[in-house]
Amino acid sequence: MPMYARDEATEPRIVDRFPDGVGWQAHPEEGGCRTSHAIRDDDGGVWLLDPLDAPDVTDVYADLGEVVGVAVLADYHTRDAAAFARRHDVPVTVPTGLNRVVERLDVPTRRVTNSLADFELRRLNPLRAWRETVAYRERDGTLYVPDVLSTGESFTVGNERLAMNLFLRLSPPREPFADLDPERVLVGHGTGVFEDAGDALEDAVGNARRRFPRALVSSGPRELLAMLDAL
Repeated sequence: MPMYARDEATEPRIVDRFPDGVGWQAHPEEGGCRTSHAIRDDDGGVWLLDPLDAPDVTDVYADLGEVVGVAVLADYHTRDAAAFARRHDVPVTVPTGLNRVVERLDVPTRRVTNSLADFELRRLNPLRAWRETVAYRERDGTLYVPDVLSTGESFTVGNERLAMNLFLRLSPPREPFADLDPERVLVGHGTGVFEDAGDALEDAVGNARRRFPRALVSSGPRELLAMLDAL
């Protein structure tokens, strides 16, 4: 099973569904479990977050409304953002600090700093060459985390429902999540957490260091492979 499929996608699989959004996987068979999301904002417009293309993928989010923006929230999530931007005639929105993304796009971009539509943005720079931005919407408790947290089987250990990246378990970033009690946690790798999401988030951050030895053995090789494959 490849960590990240490079062949053409076939049919997208819907993995997340809630009143204002939907998540899909263009390559559900891959070990990296890359997930894309379409989320409706307070004005009724739809934002595509870290999207991956697939045949007829527009049907997945067509009932949400008109696409008003495409956003990339992690330096290694350029994915197919340019294709979606051209398809919907919008620029790609990139948070400040994510320079790698902009260098790899051949379409117009726009920068944001503290907010994206009705989401608050919080910057993360866990490692020297690793930058991402998490997005939180207080009104419905929607939290989106591109890379630092995931739910794929390649990353979780034991009974974890939400996993901290192996390379951050010894010193997990706590501040960006400290005051959050989300209703749902959407991730860029895996299916979202919709039940007791706040507890799952607290467990993932609070017990990351304790679970490091087990994660090193069970998921270490796969996470290293995923990181190398993403370069």
